[in-house]
Order: sequence, then C-alpha cells, then structure tokens
Amino acid sequence: MQETQHSFVNIAAYKFITFSDTVEQRPVFLAFCQKHNLRGTVILSPEGINLFLAGKRADIDAFLAWLRADARFADIEVKESYSEHQPFNRMLVKLKAEIITMKHPLIKPEEGRAPFVDAVTLKRWLDQGHDDNGRPVVMVDTRNAFEVDVGTFENTIDYRINKFTEFPQVIAEHKDELNDKTVVTFCTGGIRCEKAAIHMQNIGYDSVYQLEGGILKYFEEVGGAHYQGDCFVFDYRTALNPQLQETQTAQCFACRAVVTPREQLSPAYVPGKSCPHCAPETATGAAVATEPASTASA
Repeated sequence: MQETQHSFVNIAAYKFITFSDTVEQRPVFLAFCQKHNLRGTVILSPEGINLFLAGKRADIDAFLAWLRADARFADIEVKESYSEHQPFNRMLVKLKAEIITMKHPLIKPEEGRAPFVDAVTLKRWLDQGHDDNGRPVVMVDTRNAFEVDVGTFENTIDYRINKFTEFPQVIAEHKDELNDKTVVTFCTGGIRCEKAAIHMQNIGYDSVYQLEGGILKYFEEVGGAHYQGDCFVFDYRTALNPQLQETQTAQCFACRAVVTPREQLSPAYVPGKSCPHCAPETATGAAVATEPASTASA
C-alpha cells in the first residue's frame, strides 16, 4: 500500500558497529520509543543494533533523527513499508550477545563486509543467467525453512534449516557443489546474509555476494522479478507481496506455522487456537490442539 495520512510506517534497520554501552542505552531507547508511541523490537548488542518499529510518520522521523544523531548510527540504512494497523502489540528493547545469532564470534561485519550486489544488478544477472564475468549465478536462502515456504527466488538453494545457527555447518558441507558458481546469499532484510557471506568467504568460497538490503529492498527497487510467492515478516502482517502489501497469509497462534489462504479453509484452522499443521482433522472432522510452540525470532 502507499503511505496515507492514516497509515503506520513500518521500518526495519540494522548496523554492525561496536556498541559498548548497551546496558546504559536500553532505558534511554525504551523511554524515547514510548514517548513517541512506537511499538516493535529494538535489539542492542556489543556488535550493533537491529530494529523493527512501527508508528506514525512524524514519530518514526523523530526516532530516526534521534538515532542518527549518534555518530555510530548516522548512516544506518532503513527499509520502509506501510500498514493501516499497528503491526506490533508492544514496545521491547532487548539486550543480546548478537543482533542475529550465529554463534561464530569471530565473524565481525564491522571489520569488513563481504561483497554485495544491489537489487538492480542482481535482476540483470538473473535475466541473463550469469554474472558479469560469465559465471552461473546461484541463489542461497539463509532463512529458516518456514520462511522460505512463504516465498523465495526461483531456483533457490534451500537447505531447510530450522535456525540460523545451523547455516555454517550446512554451507560448509556443500562447498564443493558451488565452487564454480557465483553465490548470492539473501534473507529478509540483509542481516543474516551479511554474516553468512563473510562466513562463506572465511571457509574458502571465492565468489560470494550478499543481496544488499535483502528481499524487502529487492521488492522496493525492482518488484517481484525472478521471485515466487511472498516474503515472511515477523509482525502481525505475516507476509508481504512484491508490492510490499500485506497478504492473506496468516500465522498460527498456537504453533507459529504459516497458514496459507487455502489452509485457512480447513476446519482445523481456528484463529487464535489451531491450524492444519498443529491440529490435524480427526475422522469426525474435529481439531485436536497441541501445545503451543515457541515463537521464532527475527
């Protein structure tokens, strides 16, 4: 949707930077966000910041001006989308060891990024079937399997990981298969593929890139070319289409599985209680609920 007077502005941003005063800054961030009626999550870590926030335009602009007044975040890149409703229930500021958990402390994007490819260049590579050096281009999805199931690039390699900490081992196991290819890693907003590409360089991949800004930036700049489906997002909207509009895809409150519009027609789908993934239909058509699963992290 386009921004309107009544819409909420949704922003996602991250930056890898030394951030040694996170404990002191946590109440400062929380107070500022609450003052400006913002909701969402801000993660503060010694390796940087990661945030997903939503609010009215004036409040979002005030937050970004305040954040960028800190020299460490003066150049932070932000991705925007819009919604008619506030997509978050509350405002959280969390302290974590990493802004995206990989459990490889020697990977420090602040000290040097892997090469990146922007959306326009990637589309051109995919249009022509190879990069500018004539090497075949292979897309590698660094997201969790349930996110990939909502949508991904055509002919993507998907290793069906359940959490990002599994990625280093699986990509090392498949290195020989990709040696003669140009590999482009990608994720929702760029943060996971930034770490992934550095790790791949460290273990000997000689032609690896990260998609700058992730899927959301790709949608913003070139639309849905070479992409199938929607993009999972970690808020009530569940998924956005290539026009960055909310779709009819939902997420089950009980098991957190993604529920497609078709699956929502099942008797097992009871909003807020169960879905076909956690409550398969019995012979009588009744749904049997299971214990709620833990919520996935962004």
